[in-house]
Amino acid sequence: MARIQNVSFTNRDGHLLAGRLNLPVGPFRGSAVFAHCFTCSKDTLAAVRVSQGLAERGIAVLRFDFTGLGQSDGDFASSGFAGNLADLEDACQWLAEEYHAPDLLIGHSLGGAAVLALAEAMPHIKGIACIGAPAVASHVLHLFDGATSDNDADRLAVSIGGRPFEVQTSFLEDLKKRTSLDHIGRLRADLLILHAPQDAIVGIENAAEIFAAAKHPKSFVSLDKANHLLTDKKDADFTVAMIAAWASRLVDGEDNLPTAKEGEVIVSSSPDGPFAHNIAAGSHLMRADEPLDIPGGLDSGAAPYDFLLAGLGACTAMTLRMYAARKKWPLEGVHVLLRHEKRHGQDGIAASGSGAALDFMAREITIHGPLDDTQIARLLEIADKCPVHRSLEAGVRVETRLAD
Repeated sequence: MARIQNVSFTNRDGHLLAGRLNLPVGPFRGSAVFAHCFTCSKDTLAAVRVSQGLAERGIAVLRFDFTGLGQSDGDFASSGFAGNLADLEDACQWLAEEYHAPDLLIGHSLGGAAVLALAEAMPHIKGIACIGAPAVASHVLHLFDGATSDNDADRLAVSIGGRPFEVQTSFLEDLKKRTSLDHIGRLRADLLILHAPQDAIVGIENAAEIFAAAKHPKSFVSLDKANHLLTDKKDADFTVAMIAAWASRLVDGEDNLPTAKEGEVIVSSSPDGPFAHNIAAGSHLMRADEPLDIPGGLDSGAAPYDFLLAGLGACTAMTLRMYAARKKWPLEGVHVLLRHEKRHGQDGIAASGSGAALDFMAREITIHGPLDDTQIARLLEIADKCPVHRSLEAGVRVETRLAD
């Protein structure tokens, strides 16, 4: 799960740039800045889905509109590719000052060329991911083949993706200069190249050129059947999964994640919300929180009683599988549905012997496999003998003390 903050920052030219910060709700693993495609915005499907998906995996992502695009101030026509690089550098600086210095740079299309061009000047960047990126910025010049001059001889009108734009001739001159791949060979960060072989906007040969120019460590992932803008959610989800897996060894992760020895469970508060907690059970990490209908709950993890039900359900299923294996019965699987409720009134009084409400756990078991009625009846009896069930019915004494 993740949350979004609308943010803004002033670039070096005094223009207010609009952005969105996708933040993890749960363990924080690192941060990234996302550079969108040419003439696009921070709210394109690719930008939204990649940023949201990475935030759900613990990586905070800042996406923003370049000068004159989306909700940002300024004149896109006069910004140029150099202006985009300056905006990207200012975005990284803002993220470092206000949240966490970026570990990763992620660029889509011309945004990919931008992060490749900027990364050399940012030695703290650990990884660069390029999605459908041209090898050099001048690749986009073909988009201006149909450009026409208006009354202002310094400006050209062009239609890109069915949308009208104006650019200054200096914008094109800037792009024409950017034909070298030398900066890619000087990168000192891990590089991930993601490209679709069928990309009709930026050909797959660009990925080959970037890969050949870069030094190791470098990786390539084919986005088979995806289009340039990643409009199919399955393609976007796959892209996110690949970037997250690649980044997992680059980012440091959250310092306050609990670590527990075998047989121990440690629960520690998380800064995300009043009820958000990280849980370590041996080497396994989990998340606890309250649902959204509880004031302060973020629903970023299972509720406490959910874990109690999960323990009973898991113990039930495992006990049945062990018993059937010992008997050599053809049990193929077990499905356990559990619910928890507080019962008041006569049901509670009858069960507890007092007027206090009693906790009830309803357990519904589905047994898969060619078992006969006698075997099924015996398995239901065994379910009541699972260790967690017996502990719950016998009552558990909890001793509490203050840690040293």
